[in-house]
Amino acid sequence: MTSLSFQFDISLAQCNTLGLPARAERFLEVTSIEQLSELESWLKQEAAPLLVLGGGSNLVLADNLPGVVAHIAIRGWELMAERGSEVVLKVGAGENWHQTVARTLESGYFGLENLALIPGTVGAAPIQNIGAYGVELKDRLRAVEVFDRKDQTIRQLSNVECRFGYRDSIFKSGEPGRYIITAVELALNKKPDLQLDYGGLREALAGIDAPGPLDVFDAVCRVRRNKLPDPAELGNAGSFFKNPLVHSAVYERIRADYPDLVAFPEADGRWKLAAGWLIDRCGLKGARDGSVGTYPRQALVLVNWGGARRADVERFSSSIREAVLDRFGVELEPEPRFYP
Repeated sequence: MTSLSFQFDISLAQCNTLGLPARAERFLEVTSIEQLSELESWLKQEAAPLLVLGGGSNLVLADNLPGVVAHIAIRGWELMAERGSEVVLKVGAGENWHQTVARTLESGYFGLENLALIPGTVGAAPIQNIGAYGVELKDRLRAVEVFDRKDQTIRQLSNVECRFGYRDSIFKSGEPGRYIITAVELALNKKPDLQLDYGGLREALAGIDAPGPLDVFDAVCRVRRNKLPDPAELGNAGSFFKNPLVHSAVYERIRADYPDLVAFPEADGRWKLAAGWLIDRCGLKGARDGSVGTYPRQALVLVNWGGARRADVERFSSSIREAVLDRFGVELEPEPRFYP
């Protein structure tokens, strides 16, 4: 017997932003850390798989999910430290990310404005090391509070221990499945330090002589709303492919044939190519295969036009990868996680 309040055979269509019609064998709303220990004991006894779910914005789900889907809904907002202009906020994993960004600005704490309007929860943000418009979460994160499933303890992982990379972390590729994120500690500042180098952001701020953090927040929201569909209106998982990192020889080879290639230099000498540009040049912007397609305004976004299933997304995304590989010799890697 268990005191865990499972729900059975639950539709997850409203719990993943692609709107895929997945069903969970068991569904559990997790609102406290205490539930996690009991859940882990139950999972080991039953030898059942676990999917930890936040906002479902970075998942491609199968039709049927065995075991338990645990929706992390742990709330909380705490000012942990204040030293001069620097502040540390502890935010519960179940808090909405965009609402958290807005609340930090309202409180006079700056640093997250470039990351506005990214869908999902606070707890999901470190897994992918979310980033946009020249800022990554790792730049603003002090530590992550986790439930360690290995020994059923609560511990903190420092920024370094999280092993952040480009759209990567220990939670995604280092030791996937070991940790359940319960809270995130954000290192912010009461003095603005604006990051305005991203081209699209500079254009959006044109005409504003001395932009502030709220101007950046508003500009990012405008740009994202113009380029990206609202998941509540059109199912999508945001940017579906990572921007590929290539060596300079590959960059020079492609640029010789395509002088308008969109790419950004990396500190290690490699180049980050714009995946959306590659897909667009393959003639696949706005392409559609039945219920799945690329968004007409942004080739990097795959959308569910209605009725799509996991197999449809797999087939269409594979066709895009093959087209880019054939034309440019570059392999695209999906950002979302395919589960199971």
